[in-house]
Amino acid sequence: MVARAGEGYLLLGKKLYGLLLIILGFVLTATGIYSTSMGLATLGILSLIAGLILLALKIARRNEGSQIK
Repeated sequence: MVARAGEGYLLLGKKLYGLLLIILGFVLTATGIYSTSMGLATLGILSLIAGLILLALKIARRNEGSQIK
């Protein structure tokens, strides 16, 4: 389904920021584990979680009107 015109940019923003946070999270986690920096690895994991939450919110918002009965 196509998003409503006013909400389209918001949903696109959540998707892009979510993907960016996931990629950043993978990079930070890998760097933190490789350099044995627990703080950097923790920051990467938190970034991954934030990215996944943004994508989940975007998907839930998109599927809000199409409930299967």
